[in-house]
Amino acid sequence: MTGPVTIAMWSGPRNISTAMMYSFGNRPDCFVWDEPFYAFSLLTHGNDHPMRGEIIASYDGNWESLVASCLAPPPRGKTVFYQKHMTHHMLKGFDRAWVLRLTNAFLIRRPERVLASYTKKWSDVTLRDIGFVEQAEIFDAVADHLGRAPAVIDADDVLADPRGTLTRLCEACGIAFDEHMLSWPKGPKSFDGVWAPHWYNAVWESTGFAKPQTRAVELNTALARIADEARPFYERLRRHKL
Repeated sequence: MTGPVTIAMWSGPRNISTAMMYSFGNRPDCFVWDEPFYAFSLLTHGNDHPMRGEIIASYDGNWESLVASCLAPPPRGKTVFYQKHMTHHMLKGFDRAWVLRLTNAFLIRRPERVLASYTKKWSDVTLRDIGFVEQAEIFDAVADHLGRAPAVIDADDVLADPRGTLTRLCEACGIAFDEHMLSWPKGPKSFDGVWAPHWYNAVWESTGFAKPQTRAVELNTALARIADEARPFYERLRRHKL
């Protein structure tokens, strides 16, 4: 690493994205930011979500100032700035060109596992809510800009081989792997978003990446239809995984 690195990690919800944030957050050289555009998305899109009012009241909802903060140097003298981004927060009609100035990586997960996890917390779900379409759009824009595929990691690979997958990810992002990334303290973190009590209770009980799930997921007809719609986007990115 020759200088500060800002990593934008793009995923949908329920995609081990919080565990990944905790992994980076445990690096001594890293500052993490939990879902910068959550309040913006709720305020602009108008959709309902758990703790909607508290999120809007507690966080910046202005696109321009959020973009400026994402492009700023790592805070507090850190050399790595890790941004946990939800792809569905990148709403239509807002210029995403700023993303190309960051080091972008993409965390993917099988859609049926995303949906099974999501509906344990919030029953109202559509294809847009899980961000597969937007993830593919951002991936395509970054790939076109770079002339090659950016870093893609699959949640299954992270869980099966955290050290190996994270080592490859760090190398692709231009930073050294750090042993601190393999574990973290149990409980809430200072950088958790205000929404954490609703969404993060399981990961609060963790001290590292869980074992991969082997049991098949069974979805009802409506959810299976959403999984089928999302699968081509997942498979397209999966072809480029590290």
